[in-house]
Amino acid sequence: MDDTLALSLVTFFAGRPQEEALGRAVTQQLLKELPGIAVQVQKSQITFRGRYGFAALSLPRRAQDKAAHAVLLTLGLPVRLDSPRVAVATEPYPGRWTHHIPLASPQELDEELLGWVHAAYDFAESKGHRGEGS
Repeated sequence: MDDTLALSLVTFFAGRPQEEALGRAVTQQLLKELPGIAVQVQKSQITFRGRYGFAALSLPRRAQDKAAHAVLLTLGLPVRLDSPRVAVATEPYPGRWTHHIPLASPQELDEELLGWVHAAYDFAESKGHRGEGS
C-alpha cells in the first residue's frame, strides 16, 4: 500500500483507530488477493475496482456494528448469498444482488469471505462481456 492510500485511509477513518486498523487490514488483503485493482477513497466509502467496482468498504450505521467497531464490506454478486454473515442482501435489479457484510476483526477475512470477494470481482469484470454498462 502506497503512502497516499495510507494517508487517505487515515483521513477516512479519522478518530476511529479500531475501524482504521480493520479497514487497513481489509484493504491490504484485497490488494494482495487481486493485484492491480484500484482503491478509491471517497467521502462515504472506499471503492475497490478493476474495470468496474466490485466491492466497497464503509462505516456501518447500525448501532450494534458501531459498538463492535466494525466496518461494512459491500459486494455485488449474481446470486443471493445464504449466510448468517450477510446483514442485508438486496436485489436492486434482476441478477444483481448487493450484500452488506459487517466485519469486526481481520480474522473474518477467511477463505469463505475471500471467495465471495473473488466472485464479486469476476462478476463485475464480466459486465463488459454481457454488453452492460458500468
